[in-house]
Amino acid sequence: MISLKNISKSFDGVKVLDDMNLDIEYGDTFVVMGKSGCGKSVTLKIILRLIFPDEGSIIIDGIDTTYFDEVAMMPVRQNIGMLFQGAALFDSMTVWQNLAYPLLEHSNLDDSEIDAKIAEMLSFVGLDGSQSKMPSELSGGMKKRVALARAMIDNPSYVFFDEPTTGLDPVTSGMINELIIRTRERFGVTSIVVTHDLASAMRIGTRFAFIDKGKIAFVGEKREMFESDNPGLREFLKDAEWQDRS
Repeated sequence: MISLKNISKSFDGVKVLDDMNLDIEYGDTFVVMGKSGCGKSVTLKIILRLIFPDEGSIIIDGIDTTYFDEVAMMPVRQNIGMLFQGAALFDSMTVWQNLAYPLLEHSNLDDSEIDAKIAEMLSFVGLDGSQSKMPSELSGGMKKRVALARAMIDNPSYVFFDEPTTGLDPVTSGMINELIIRTRERFGVTSIVVTHDLASAMRIGTRFAFIDKGKIAFVGEKREMFESDNPGLREFLKDAEWQDRS
């Protein structure tokens, strides 16, 4: 569904991604892991064309989007929901307005249909009746849940999660993890999750990739990951020795 072919990207002469190849299959919750600065978030931004690669190609649903301009990328991005690390809600808008924004921009729904869609998505994330609240009235976990509702409001095929549990306490992190799983189960979306949170990765992932020195050092399922003899991956996972490997 999404294929990255021979992707390279440098910043100020420092190569972050080096001839990287990656395939994300339909229905995956695909977790991308690696040390800080390894290029995890850069990978998401390249798929979205917020950053252009220096070399390589990006194939989405069989279409080469590598050289798409902003106009050509609009329908591609409309099929991708994004949950940013900091939630990225519009501070001056209510919850209702935050969720309505993509519908008003990209759909022909009338007001009653938009109201119903927003109520449905807020119920899904456990925030019934919060339409009139401002982001300043929400906790960090609530902001993440509103951001997930907004990411899903336009029925995307893909959802990207950039460090979804960063800054959250363990209980709230667990709630976000369960919502990511429920999102896959209920809506059948393909998710790409960038995270350094190993406990979260083990809970939500169906397949995993490990980036090391700008390349994909491992791709596979959880059991295969723990059985890998890749030294960089083994070092990265040593703090997760207690995790269930089934």
